[in-house]
Amino acid sequence: MTTARADTVIINARVLTMDPRQPEAEAIAIAGARILAVGPRAEIAARAAPGASEIDARGATVLPGFIESHMHLFPGGAELAHLQLLGVSGAEALAAAVRDYAATHPDAPMLMAQGADYEMLGRPATRHDLDAVCPDRPFAMFAADHHTAWANTAALRAAGLLEGRTLGHGNEIVMGDDGLAAGELREFEAFAPIQALGGEERVTLGLSTGTEPDPAPGPAERARDREILARGIAHCTRHGFTSLVTMDGNRYTLELLDELRAEGRLDARVRVPFHLRNFREIGALEQASEMHRDFADDWLASGFVKLFMDGVIDSGTAVMEQDYPGRPGWRGEPLFDPERFAAIATEADRRGLQIAVHAIGDGAVRRVLDGYEAARAANGARDSRHRIEHIELIRRADMPRFADLGVVASMQPCHVPGAMDFPTEPALSMIGRERRRDFFAWRELRDAGAPLAFASDWPVADICPLRGIQAAMTRAPYDASCPDQRLTLREVLAAYTAGGAHAEHREHAKGMLRAGYLADIVILDGDIEAVPNEAIAGLCVAWTICGGRITHASAKS
Repeated sequence: MTTARADTVIINARVLTMDPRQPEAEAIAIAGARILAVGPRAEIAARAAPGASEIDARGATVLPGFIESHMHLFPGGAELAHLQLLGVSGAEALAAAVRDYAATHPDAPMLMAQGADYEMLGRPATRHDLDAVCPDRPFAMFAADHHTAWANTAALRAAGLLEGRTLGHGNEIVMGDDGLAAGELREFEAFAPIQALGGEERVTLGLSTGTEPDPAPGPAERARDREILARGIAHCTRHGFTSLVTMDGNRYTLELLDELRAEGRLDARVRVPFHLRNFREIGALEQASEMHRDFADDWLASGFVKLFMDGVIDSGTAVMEQDYPGRPGWRGEPLFDPERFAAIATEADRRGLQIAVHAIGDGAVRRVLDGYEAARAANGARDSRHRIEHIELIRRADMPRFADLGVVASMQPCHVPGAMDFPTEPALSMIGRERRRDFFAWRELRDAGAPLAFASDWPVADICPLRGIQAAMTRAPYDASCPDQRLTLREVLAAYTAGGAHAEHREHAKGMLRAGYLADIVILDGDIEAVPNEAIAGLCVAWTICGGRITHASAKS
């Protein structure tokens, strides 16, 4: 009997396998697209075939490939070319940034900026503020959370929004006292016409409506869109990601990714949902089932339904269990009433589809859990692993329900106000001091038995997992009433690897470094357990390997 031999070995490593049966090792042997063996250096060296490639990790940490469990691939790829405003504050700094960007993009039909702070100007921005910054060209800036945009008069007029427009439930064009749009656009339907001005209507379609392009794009348009996706994937592989769960989706996105695969350019595994917006009927779930039947392999898969239950805290559109401070009677408006959401959840569950719902406020989280409970009562218990995305605020009584219902808590350490790039205000004032202890409560959720999957929500936040890991490790309580929600380093690493695999029902194939698993591996440039928590973000990804193929190698590797 012939013993299989490795074509690639990784040696001199601090291997953290995320495998409870063998938590640590020194080396890894890879044969084709799979891991052949994990173990001591001498044992792995003996498994190498003559002429096998050897990667010297130089004592650095080796992990399962990072799994980005919640992101937006198509918009993220496009936004790499937009003006970035994260950290820009004040009218003068904004004007300088826009002026410089406009000068280098003289032919852009629409100037678009990302990462704008709600408090950038010390108050809500108006079209007049943006006219002063950019008077002669259409310009819009989007909040970092991507739920609010602010546009100048030229953009509002060109998009047909200046005099307002009837929108679907949960979307709003804020109107001024003069009867014209004030400049603030809340939620996707409100600002979709602005994005279309920039030629990105297909890019954002999977998030704004979940429908297909109409008319169908021609070859040149498809080629342009493929390049946007390829650019986004390359950005992800540079940060050590081997699996991506994008939360904006339609069949068109899957088709483009399949075309990249045919060209040999699909460098990460991608999962794409069917996005059911609140204006669509329950019968549309048949499209989700068709996508699941047609795309269901290790590289490209669908099989889940994405929905929004609410908006975001900063704009007051997250659904709360209590009134917003200073706004008596206002708790946000849910995008689905309880009966309709329960019916959708029940039908999706009956079809064997996973469900992932954006729910930020504690009221939205409760409604989603209620819907999942109704689906289980109707269909019987199964290993559905339905998900709730974000869970920024939660009632303590709802924490045990995650374990009871097998619901995955999909959370983003980089979103915690004050932990990374997002300021503490207006979020802390919007939830009120008495609710701070229930804000981003991932330690308590985990202790209550909730399966955790961590992610960035890129491009809402920086995709860099090392920055996210540091944010999770260094987050401080806001005051003495708040429990410490930090996890151990290995718990955090598990949430970026094994936890993501569990959320995808793929824990038997990835998320751990174990013989027979997919050869999805990330090699850092240092030992993550040897550096202070405050220095984790200073580490870099030296190598990314997906399916046994090197998809990223740093210049220093």
